[in-house]
Amino acid sequence: MVSSAGSSIISALGGGSGLNTTSLVADLVSAARGPKQTAITDKQSLNNARVSAMASAISSMSTFSTTLSTMLKDPTYTGKPASADPSIVSVSTLSTGKPAGLPAQIEVQQLAQAQVLKSETLATSGTAVGQGSLTLTTASGAHKITIGEGNDSLAGLAQAINDSGAGVTATVMSDASGSRLVLKGATGADNSFTLTKEADDTASADLERFTFGSGSNGTMASTQDARNAIIRLDGVEMQFATNTVKEALPNVQIDLNKAAPGTKVALGMDTPATSIQDMLKDFVSGYNSMRGALNSVSAGGQNASATGALAGDSSIREMKSRLSELTTTELLSDGPYKSLSDIGVKTNRDGTLTLDTDRLKAVMETSPDIVERMINPATSTDDNPGLAKIVTDVNDRLQGKDGALTVAKAKYDALTKSYAEQMEKLNTQMENYEERMTAVYARLGTQLNTIKATQSYMEQQISVWTNKE
Repeated sequence: MVSSAGSSIISALGGGSGLNTTSLVADLVSAARGPKQTAITDKQSLNNARVSAMASAISSMSTFSTTLSTMLKDPTYTGKPASADPSIVSVSTLSTGKPAGLPAQIEVQQLAQAQVLKSETLATSGTAVGQGSLTLTTASGAHKITIGEGNDSLAGLAQAINDSGAGVTATVMSDASGSRLVLKGATGADNSFTLTKEADDTASADLERFTFGSGSNGTMASTQDARNAIIRLDGVEMQFATNTVKEALPNVQIDLNKAAPGTKVALGMDTPATSIQDMLKDFVSGYNSMRGALNSVSAGGQNASATGALAGDSSIREMKSRLSELTTTELLSDGPYKSLSDIGVKTNRDGTLTLDTDRLKAVMETSPDIVERMINPATSTDDNPGLAKIVTDVNDRLQGKDGALTVAKAKYDALTKSYAEQMEKLNTQMENYEERMTAVYARLGTQLNTIKATQSYMEQQISVWTNKE
């Protein structure tokens, strides 16, 4: 009976074949890890959903603001500057904003032109020109032109001038009669230039042939003087160094194509391809898409499937509140119509917008200029910020350094890091636990082996005693 009982105990403990410590320890570690790991992964899943939803909210706000600003600058909505005679003057919109100052009358009295010099004709572009140095003087200062053995040719002189950075372009022009050096500066009266032999220059007599300026002995001849463009804009005379004028009218580029003294060309704005009503429809549609997504991610519910990832999040509440103020924010400080709500943009109970086209049509029939100025002013001011500006302000407040969305994003990013650290800590704890349990059951296995050996000895002794009887 002793032998039978001992065998049963050892067998139950796995002593017959040794303990399966690997499986036993794995089960213990799994049991210890499971609840803790589940708690962390559940938090990670929820936080990941919040991070994703917050990123989507931030992106949608930025996209809405940027798209609106771009849309209101597009000629489709603003119209484009137009010229009655593009052969004399053409106009276009600069990227800096909405054109202003039109309509206007312009007269092109004179085009801007550059100073041009030409040399006497030499045999070829490789003909030697003489060695030494000359001074090329422009509005930017004095520039030394040096000719040595390596560049003693008409082509070498042209290259040295081009490499000087003086802003004068040198070209070798060749025909059946030979080759000549042609120098051309920038347009504008202040961009004339001279090429002279100064006291510190070493030009040979041959090289000195290419000088031009007061007191020079060169043979360079002027074919064109530097001069400014002269225009009269609504009777006001103005001068410019180039034929591309960007300063005369706000956000309008004027290209002078031909001088026509005495001819007045009308400048104006063509009719926009898309109306204010169409623009506001696009605005309402874009706003509602963003607002619908916000309502979804912040929805409360009686079960997890109906609850949005950002339900109860204060930053989303602030974002929705700021957006709701857009329809009542003043776009004009005076006049009968000051806000979007005054011209037919209504806020629904769920925060989305509806455009009352009948109301807008009635306002546009009586005050189209006021609506245009209210929505899209030529220049944004505190009293007349424009729709794009107030949306940009909302975006900047939400995403500034201490903005609600910025703070919320930082919070969820910090939680992402914290949960990752918690999981890493749990892994370390479980590795240590596994090592301890492995050691414990290894010692238990040794003890069982000792007991097994003792059992075997006792069984042998009992057998001997039994046989003696």
